[in-house]
Amino acid sequence: MYNYVVTAHKPSTVHGAVTGSFTSPDVTNLILHKLTRVEIFVLAPEGLKSFIDFPVYGRIANLKIYRPMGRKTDLLFISTEAYKFFVLSFDMTSQNLVTEATGDLSERVGTPVDNGQICVIDPACRLIALHIYHGNLKVIPMEMPPSSNPKKRVVIKGHNQAIREPGQFKDTFNIRLSELQIQAMTFLYQTTQPTLLMMHEDVHGVRQIKTYTVNIKDEELVESPLQIEDAGGNILAIAAVPKGGILVITDLKITFYDRDFRPNEILHSEPTPVKIIAPIDPDGSRYLLGDDKGELRLLVIPDVGPMKIEILGKTSLPHCIVYLDNGFAFVGSHFHDSMLIKLRHEPNEQGSYFDVVERFTNLAPIADFCVVDLERQGQGQIVTCSGGYQDGTLRIIRNGVGITDQATLEMRGIRGVWSLRPYFDAGFDDTIVISFASETRVLTMTDSDELQEVEEFYNFNLNYMTLYAANILGNMLIQITEESIRLINCMDQSMASEWFPSVFESKITVASVNPTQVIVALGGGYLVYFEIRGAELVQVNQTKLEHEIACLDINPIDPLTPYKSSVVAVGLWTEISVVILNLPELRLLTKESLGGEAMPRSVLFATFDNIHYLLAALGDGQLFNFIFDPVKGTISEKKKLLLGTQPVTLTTFMSNGTSNVFAASDRPTVIYSSNKKLLYSNVNAKEVTYMCPFNSASFPNALVITHEEGLTIGTIDDISKLHIRTIPLNEMARRICYQEASSTFGILTIRAYINEQKQCYFRILDDHTFDILDTFGMELYEVVQSLTTVKFDDSSDSPEFYAVGTAFALPNEDDCRKGRILIFLVEKSETTQKPKLRLISSLEVMGAVYSLAPLNNYLVASINSKVTVFKLSALDDGPALVPICSKHGFSLVYCLVTRGDFVIVGDLMRSISLLLYKPLEGKLEEIAKDWNMNWMSAVEALDDDEYIGADTSYNLFTVRRNSDSTLDDVRSRLDEEGVFHLGDMVNRFRHGSLAMNLPETDPIATPLLLYCTVSGAIGVIATVNEKKHEILKELQRSMRHMVKGVGGLKHKRWRSFSNERRIVEARKFLDGDLIESFLDLSRKQMEQISEDTGYSVEDLFKTAEELTRVH
Repeated sequence: MYNYVVTAHKPSTVHGAVTGSFTSPDVTNLILHKLTRVEIFVLAPEGLKSFIDFPVYGRIANLKIYRPMGRKTDLLFISTEAYKFFVLSFDMTSQNLVTEATGDLSERVGTPVDNGQICVIDPACRLIALHIYHGNLKVIPMEMPPSSNPKKRVVIKGHNQAIREPGQFKDTFNIRLSELQIQAMTFLYQTTQPTLLMMHEDVHGVRQIKTYTVNIKDEELVESPLQIEDAGGNILAIAAVPKGGILVITDLKITFYDRDFRPNEILHSEPTPVKIIAPIDPDGSRYLLGDDKGELRLLVIPDVGPMKIEILGKTSLPHCIVYLDNGFAFVGSHFHDSMLIKLRHEPNEQGSYFDVVERFTNLAPIADFCVVDLERQGQGQIVTCSGGYQDGTLRIIRNGVGITDQATLEMRGIRGVWSLRPYFDAGFDDTIVISFASETRVLTMTDSDELQEVEEFYNFNLNYMTLYAANILGNMLIQITEESIRLINCMDQSMASEWFPSVFESKITVASVNPTQVIVALGGGYLVYFEIRGAELVQVNQTKLEHEIACLDINPIDPLTPYKSSVVAVGLWTEISVVILNLPELRLLTKESLGGEAMPRSVLFATFDNIHYLLAALGDGQLFNFIFDPVKGTISEKKKLLLGTQPVTLTTFMSNGTSNVFAASDRPTVIYSSNKKLLYSNVNAKEVTYMCPFNSASFPNALVITHEEGLTIGTIDDISKLHIRTIPLNEMARRICYQEASSTFGILTIRAYINEQKQCYFRILDDHTFDILDTFGMELYEVVQSLTTVKFDDSSDSPEFYAVGTAFALPNEDDCRKGRILIFLVEKSETTQKPKLRLISSLEVMGAVYSLAPLNNYLVASINSKVTVFKLSALDDGPALVPICSKHGFSLVYCLVTRGDFVIVGDLMRSISLLLYKPLEGKLEEIAKDWNMNWMSAVEALDDDEYIGADTSYNLFTVRRNSDSTLDDVRSRLDEEGVFHLGDMVNRFRHGSLAMNLPETDPIATPLLLYCTVSGAIGVIATVNEKKHEILKELQRSMRHMVKGVGGLKHKRWRSFSNERRIVEARKFLDGDLIESFLDLSRKQMEQISEDTGYSVEDLFKTAEELTRVH
């Protein structure tokens, strides 16, 4: 089996953040690292604007920013967990990243650090120090650069050498350290020699502080007299203060030691777990402090007098805090949404001294998830257990954009719809014009804010089908029918002007209008152009084209002339092409053949991220997009994709101040832009024929969408590929599953603040409102571990139960020696008729119940190192779980799933084993196993014979059983089939898909599994057949050469299976993220890929575009 792995939602946890002027000397950047990605923002007066984001072919260990003397902008130093490092700058002319330096910090002998790699940079840019191996300090000396002009860097290969370049890095060297458990390091400011401040933990677990000067010439550390052995509490954080001195924070007090080592102390009112120190001022006079409870504090260090500290309010649990500028600060979180805040002098209504300006959705860490199709639309939704501690949430995630219906009218046969305002500058729409084959109907808002159909409307001709209706500059309305163009005065409803096409002996077929211009097409290929001059409709020009005209557009895209267009786009019949003519001359500027047999149905000029596009949609669901040059009137960068199978109509609309395009068809789609890339998000609605915006007092920011049955007024979600809804829990959700019989979700939760006693619960929630319906509390020290639904009888009326597995984590015991399996039935309360939990059975077992799964009317459980099958028996004192059989011999069964009578076991240290339950014999038998030593985190079945696993080294692998073999030793072996390095920890696989389940005769890939990770990523695993695998493998190979890894990191090495014992090149897995980036290439680059692979650009583009539909 060949597998296609692609990310549906990128990692969202924030592991680190820095600020500086990286992209330009006069901007403030926020730079985030999200495990395997870097995101760069620009601070604007209204908040943060995304500037660029890029993947890193490695797990980022450190991200630091610095500026050597002579540089106008900052440099970015990034190191990975695989001991690679690189330095980036940004070229303002080409708007590209530049790799300034690369290197390898690995050693042949050395023990990796336990607490994470630490990197610090001397403020004077004399050296970079890294603690990546126990007892070792890696030093990269720097020299002052001779110029600020970046030039090509040279990599010097060889052991113990990184980069040697005049004016930059010199040879690295190692210094032995006597301190093993180093918790934090920083360099001091204003020192003649680089001085390192170090917090370490001694053999007794007591944290101490030492300082050393780094003698670069002699390659040694010289111990400084500044040492702190008793800081007055447990040391939590240290920082160097730019104006000189150090800041030491313990759980009991904060101490500032000035450069003469004189202490200035302030006591906490209660023990406070401050972990994060973020400077506000360049001299370090004020700091933001973040703690493990989410409280944000302001610390003031005056030059004279005592320090002051003040609580500012509550944020997400912070992982990092960065002060930006002008009162803006960023709080990066691993356990909840990150946030941009703005400090204020006075408290707001909530009592906080800051306002939350923007939240950045974060799903991390995802402990578990389930896939459901509650709407029965053939499209899955994910419900995740996200976050931790008091920031725990459920997240409901679905693909595409949702429309919330607010009103629906039944009226069949709609041929068009437009909204009108009472006058041109009015803030709200109040009228909907609806066109039919032989009439026009009008709905207007009444004084009671209700829509009402009217018999007459101004001077509109309601006896004909309307082709276009709009507001015109100068408080005019326009209605275009096949018979005439009517210009109507809004104020007195009088007919200002009317034009008839009688001179052409033809009728009007299509039209396009903007606030000052009108253009219509007539039969025979005639094109007539008008301008609105005061209250007059003035015919300016006309021409005759070679073919019949199918569609038109004169949407203005020049921001300097927002009410007027200098060009018109025309879609033509017969030759199936689009032409662009200038206005007012109607002179041909460019022509582009679209090919095929379906005629153009809609053309549209649109602007996204200051890039101008021409969109052309055909009658068979195809959409073409071109880059449009308004100066030359030319188009380029032709791209084609398939939106559906029916005609597509394009309309612009605004959402959150941004222009988007709605493509109405049998698969309605919203077209939008992110980071100057066009994205397509399906709308969660059935076939849509037409759409128009309708921003009224009763329906603000609404859309009118028409369909076969009539029209619907609704509001649209925020535009994004995935729509995410948050359900706050204020506790951590550990496990989740869905029970269709009771229409409830079951969740296991842990209520605990950091370093406090846990309390665990089993709760059931309504599957639509997510209200908590009932709760069962666990015993003291009982920790919830596993959850499933199970039936113990295959009869249609047999009840479905929830099964909960627990473990007792007793104080002073390292291993869990007992746990429980609890069986619950959901019943309706006799008094309230609401679902309630009833405990049916409770069984104490000897160990932790790590995993539960249904097994053909039985329940199978992993209990420490064994797997046991249970049945529910009716005893005299009620139903009880009874063990039938067990299988021993595992190290620790961390996870298991079932498929038919098979049990697929994920052993913590011994990879995957396959068990077969024989119900007639009441026996559980091991029939095959993988002999590799893989430390498992998740497992799932791909089919009856092939299984997928994820390990703690961030790899994916598949194994296959040899069921057809006649040899016993071959049949008892699970052979490794495919291997792939994902770079993230998978906590769970689930069968299902986020994509709409549409019938296709020959899909390029079939979505099979979803997975969720610790970093908050959601991924899709789809299967491809061998023929298509070979095509995609060639495309992936060529893309590796075209799309170079940032910092010189190699994609081939990044995706190779890697653990402590072996490195194996990826096989039978394809990297969908790389393959789909083909869509981001320029036409020239696509042509180079085409030449290299032997496949046409059109075929490759179609292939990559179709693959995006699996997620």
